[in-house]
Amino acid sequence: MASRRIWGWWFYDWASQPFSTLLLTFIFAPYIKDLLDDGTAAQAAWGYGVGAAGLVIACLAPVLGAVADNGGRRMAWIVFFSVFYVLGATGLWWAEPGNFSLPLILLFFGIGLVGMEFTTIFTNAMLPELGGRDEIGRISGTGWAFGYTGGLIALIMMLTMFAENADGVTLIGIAPLFGLDAAAREGTRFVGPFVAAWYVLFMLPFFMWMRDAPHHRAVPLAQALRVALPDLRATLRRLPRTPSLMTYLASSMFYRDALNGMYAFGGIYAAGVLGWSVVDVGIFGILAALAGGVFAWVGGQADHRFGPKPVILFCLLVLTGVALAVAFVSREAVFGVAVGAGSVLPDVAFYGLGAAIGAAGGAMQSASRTMMVRQANPARMTEAFGLYALAGKATAFLAPVSIGLVTDMTGSQQLGILPLVILFGLGLFLLLFVKADGEQAEKWHEFS
Repeated sequence: MASRRIWGWWFYDWASQPFSTLLLTFIFAPYIKDLLDDGTAAQAAWGYGVGAAGLVIACLAPVLGAVADNGGRRMAWIVFFSVFYVLGATGLWWAEPGNFSLPLILLFFGIGLVGMEFTTIFTNAMLPELGGRDEIGRISGTGWAFGYTGGLIALIMMLTMFAENADGVTLIGIAPLFGLDAAAREGTRFVGPFVAAWYVLFMLPFFMWMRDAPHHRAVPLAQALRVALPDLRATLRRLPRTPSLMTYLASSMFYRDALNGMYAFGGIYAAGVLGWSVVDVGIFGILAALAGGVFAWVGGQADHRFGPKPVILFCLLVLTGVALAVAFVSREAVFGVAVGAGSVLPDVAFYGLGAAIGAAGGAMQSASRTMMVRQANPARMTEAFGLYALAGKATAFLAPVSIGLVTDMTGSQQLGILPLVILFGLGLFLLLFVKADGEQAEKWHEFS
């Protein structure tokens, strides 16, 4: 039976997952395509917007991690950046058809994304405090599965009660609740405030049951900053002396960037290439989230038995194949075989690929944070996850911007998605040189 503290930590995943599920991938991203009425332009604009937010995160993440390790106030930082999450998500309400500013909407989205990523840094750093080395794989996997379940329920609620199709009704054939105007797309635009309210409600168990560890001594911010920056520089200089950690950070930099690119562009790709509506993409999201939740839990069990590295390797092979396969699915052909104008085969194929993305992505993300715990110095865990966030965001602009550029250059959404294959391949190659237990394994006994 999990302790109340572990349940509190799991509730962060439950509360925050809808940002990725509803905003980044399955509801708001394809809605951007509807606003611009051009799948290629939408994919390019989305790439530049997400890439800009990623650049901000890359610059600040390791510094914030170092400050938190020296200042000991992880919970305070989580509260602070939760405000960004809520304000950014709420601002998406103003994406009104015919009367919206694309830069402003992308700014709101970026503020929310920054809030989500920075709160994740500090909550991930709490993972090694929740159990011993042999337990954290299952704790991480169960938390990720719990988060996917929350995202799935939130997605179903949006599709059945709020998000409208071309006929102005939701998935179950009713008008959007609360008198929201379907003609003004208020049901779909409500996804921003809905995600913000979900986060506020379900973070309550986290804040009630989680506390900073007793050995984290709080010091003033200015003092923490003075100590943190030299410490961070020293950590970066030491990285070459910990080749397994350095190689893992590089590997994860590429493959997590590719996975985030796949999540960020899956919905907009389906909307533009297959002509799916927001509701169609939402159904696709239900399938992907369901697969993600199940296989995050399965991956956690595999992580517990075999360790995180084999789990990540297997998932990377699957995702590399999926990234390549996605480029060969369109209304005209599926994997090189021509199909008729009314064929459902492209839809079925994309549903299958979506399930594979959800399954492999869920298991890989859970195993990746366990792998980071094994590689990191236990005494500098928040700083380590700051570096992990830096690795995930240092090239966070690379996938979206390269997709945007290739899409612009070729005029094809299908060709625009191919940079993901290269990024997954680089991550897979580098992971082969990472030690399964890292250089810090001997410090676990001392820390535990």
